[in-house]
Order: sequence, then structure tokens, then C-alpha cells
Amino acid sequence: MQIISFRPHFSRNTLLLMVLTAAALGAAIYWKLDLLETVYLKDQLTTLGWLINGAILVIFALGLLRMITTFFGYMREEAALARFIRNHELAEDDPLHGVPDGSIIAHRVRTMERLFESATPINQGALASTLLASESTRTSFPKYVSNILILTGVFGTIISLSIALIGASDLLENTVNVSGMGLVIHGMSTALSTTITAIVCYLFFGYFYLKLTDAQTNLLSAVEQVTTTYLAPRYQVEQETTLYEFTGLVRSLQNLVNRLEKSHKLIMKVETQLLKAVDQYQERAERSDLEMTTIIELLRKGFRLRDGE
Repeated sequence: MQIISFRPHFSRNTLLLMVLTAAALGAAIYWKLDLLETVYLKDQLTTLGWLINGAILVIFALGLLRMITTFFGYMREEAALARFIRNHELAEDDPLHGVPDGSIIAHRVRTMERLFESATPINQGALASTLLASESTRTSFPKYVSNILILTGVFGTIISLSIALIGASDLLENTVNVSGMGLVIHGMSTALSTTITAIVCYLFFGYFYLKLTDAQTNLLSAVEQVTTTYLAPRYQVEQETTLYEFTGLVRSLQNLVNRLEKSHKLIMKVETQLLKAVDQYQERAERSDLEMTTIIELLRKGFRLRDGE
């Protein structure tokens, strides 16, 4: 029976959810394609909106690519950990049978083996902190992208409003200046498009970034549970454990002494019975000698034999 609280397919299920969400988002874009063309493509006096929206999408794509590769890495780690747990449950001779050498759990087992062989005290808290610090580097770039996505939308909105203000200024200088009105409309449209792009990307990316941290927590907590449940009893030697084992040894010795005492009493009883049997045999032998002597005397007298005949 599995005693580890661990979801071995968390990363895989999250990737499937990501694909389904992206498909739903693509369907919504196709459904409202005319509206999006009006907001993003039509009546664009400058390429500023395309540049800002393109920059937002590039940052989003890079962060999403890094997130997906991290999910795939955690999928392999979850599979390795699940195999290690299964080997323990099946009492395999080699718990690392079928477990990749580069996996986190394999590295943890070899680290504890080296510490145990060198008689070095094993500090599980230090091992857990080191592993957490190492795994935090995997999510540093997605965390950065998640933090700046909404800021890129704000940045695009500020620039677009600045353009709108320039158009408003031209419009105020000359009431018949059509280009000024165009800049105002273009600036407001660009502000709207960049804000929409940043918000949609942030909502998608932010949710799956939280799922990524959940996958990391699921994996690392399972590694520490496996260390406590399976590895620590094998490799970690503490004072309390030593005293407990010594107490068990003393109890075993007490049981052995009790058995020896019972065996000694049994041997003494058998020895007493043997002595009684020997005494009885000697008495019977002496009695037989007397009876034999009596029979010989009677035979001599009956046949009138002399002594020595």
C-alpha cells in the first residue's frame, strides 16, 4: 500500500489542460476574428501597436516555451519517483532499478549512500534546502515573465496615450487638422489593443505559472516524504535510533537468557532422572548377584558338589 502523498501525473495533466485551454482560446479568436482585425489591424497610422503587441507576444512565447520544457522535465522526474516508490513496495533488491541516473531521487539516494559510507551525519533539512534552491532556478524565468507581462501592457498603454495626446495637441492647434484626430483615434486603439493583449497573456501565463509551482511543490514534497519514509531508516543513524536498537538487543538477550535457564532446568531434571536410573540399575545388579549366589549354593547342595567343582 502506497503511503506517500504524491500525484505522479500532475505535470502531464497540466500540459493537457494547457493544450485544451490554448485550443479554446484559439477558437474564441477565430470566432471574433473580425472584431480583432478592427482593433489590431485596421486604421493603424503607425507600426507602434504592432511592435508593442509583438513584443508582448514574444515575451509570452519565450516564457511559455520555458514553462513547457520545465513541465516535461517534471514529468520525467515524477515517473522516476513513481518507479522508485513501486520498487520499494514490491521489495526489489535494487530500489533504483529502472530509475534514470540523472533523476532527483537517484541523486538523493546516492548522496545519502556516500554520507552513510563516510559516517557523516545526514541533515535532511540541508538536503531539502539545497534541492529547493536548485529547482528554483528552473522557474526563475517564468516568474520574471509573469511579473512583467502586465507591466508591458501598462507600458504600451502609456505610450499609446502619449500618441493620443500628441494628436489632441495638433487637433487643438488647428481645428481642421484631420491627422490630429487620426492620431488620437490611433493612440486610443493602440492603448486598447496592447492592454487586451497583455491581460489575456497574463491570465493564461499566470494561471499555468501557478500550476508549475504546484508541480514543483508536488515533486519536492514527495521526494522529502520518500527520504523520510524509505531512505532515512536505511541510511540515517541517530542517537535515538541507536538507543532504540540497543534496547531491542537487550530485550533479545533477556529472552535468550530465559531460554537458557529453562534449558538448564530441563537438563538438571534429566540428570536427576539419569542418576535415579543408575541407582536403580545398581540395586538391581547387586540384587541379581545375591540371587545368583544363592542359586549356585542351592545347586551345589542339591548335587552334593564340593567347593571349586
